[in-house]
Amino acid sequence: MSKVIVSEFISADGVVENPAWTFQFGCDEQMSFKFNELKNAGALLLGRVTYEGFAASWPNMIEQTGDYGVWMNNYPKYVVSNTLTEAAWTNSHVIKGDLAAEVGRLKAEVDKDILVFGSGTLVKSLVALGLVDEFRLMTFPIILGKGAKLFDDTVGEHKLKLVKTDVFPTGTTVLTYEPA
Repeated sequence: MSKVIVSEFISADGVVENPAWTFQFGCDEQMSFKFNELKNAGALLLGRVTYEGFAASWPNMIEQTGDYGVWMNNYPKYVVSNTLTEAAWTNSHVIKGDLAAEVGRLKAEVDKDILVFGSGTLVKSLVALGLVDEFRLMTFPIILGKGAKLFDDTVGEHKLKLVKTDVFPTGTTVLTYEPA
C-alpha cells in the first residue's frame, strides 16, 4: 500500500501561499531532492487551485525542466474538487465525494508514494482525517509576516515524530515527519 506524502514549500513562519519567494534559495541539492522525490512517486494528489496553476504552467515547461517536467505532465494526477467536472491536463482525474474513501482507494491502487504538493486546503482536510503518512516540510529561511499558513486552528492538534532532516547550503531545511 502506498503512502500519502505531503511535500510543502513553507516559510519559517508557516506560510505556504504563492511560493515565488522560494526561488532566491534554490540550489543543486534542493533540485536533486525534489527530482528524487518525484522520481520515487507514483501519483500526484492535488487541490483544485494548485492543480489549475500546475495545469496552466507545467505543459509549457518541459524543455527547461527536462525529465522532471515530463514526469509532472505524465504522472497520474488526482485533483480533489467539488467544482471541477473534468480535468484536461494529461492523465488527470477528478475526485469528488468521500475523501477518506477515495484516498484509501488510491493508496491501494497506486504502487508508489502519492505526493501532495501545495494544496493547502486539501492538506488541512487530509490532516483532519488522519490520511497523511508523512510530511516533508521544505522550510525556507525567511519570515514573510503574512500569507496563508499550512496549519491553523481548523486542523487541531496532531503530534509528529521527526524522522529525517536534510539541510541545504542556502539554509533551507527539509524536516520529514510521520504521525507520532
